[in-house]
Amino acid sequence: MGHVLVTGATGGIGVALVDALVEAGHRVTAVGRGVGRLNVPGIEVDLSEPETAAAAVGTLGEVQALVHRAGISPVAAVADAGPETWRRTLAVNVASAAELVRLTLPALRRSRGHVIFVNAAPGTTGVARWSAFVASKAALRELAESLREEEAASGVRVTTVYPGATATDLLGEVRSDFGRPHDPALCIQPRSLAAMIVWVLSAPADAYPCELSVLPSPR
Repeated sequence: MGHVLVTGATGGIGVALVDALVEAGHRVTAVGRGVGRLNVPGIEVDLSEPETAAAAVGTLGEVQALVHRAGISPVAAVADAGPETWRRTLAVNVASAAELVRLTLPALRRSRGHVIFVNAAPGTTGVARWSAFVASKAALRELAESLREEEAASGVRVTTVYPGATATDLLGEVRSDFGRPHDPALCIQPRSLAAMIVWVLSAPADAYPCELSVLPSPR
């Protein structure tokens, strides 16, 4: 058990993840906006402005894991997505993750810790009207791949989790924007995905999953 930083902790998956981590005996610090309403310590950071993270995070002490779950998911065609849409999406979904990793790497190296990036659903690529989101998740995947290679000698583990449709308000909004139906009962429940992430953190010393695809069970 150890100290775990969690971004996106106020969303549907994030709240379930914080609860699951605490139940498993971890000490949790939430990183992001609005974290004061959670029942765990929080650090207020605007993830759309990654350059502000250093001053906000400061000295955290020992850290055993970082879980980047924060993300935004604008639905817009390339023809309609202006520079601010791209800037904000890439900042929240990728650049903030890279900056938080950079800031916590000294502690993660000392603890031979674990970085988990929560990505998009398995196989998400080339989706019309979702270019900024899909591009950001491709970049997040490459960040994970590069980090894994760079930090292998330090003993730092890096895992990408690819969750299928998960019953969150955000997914409902995205599907509504696409004009698609949404039935939360057919989705992965947030507490179930949270349990899978906690399981990744409990991997034995000699092996761990570098990628994990999670799908709703057949109905």
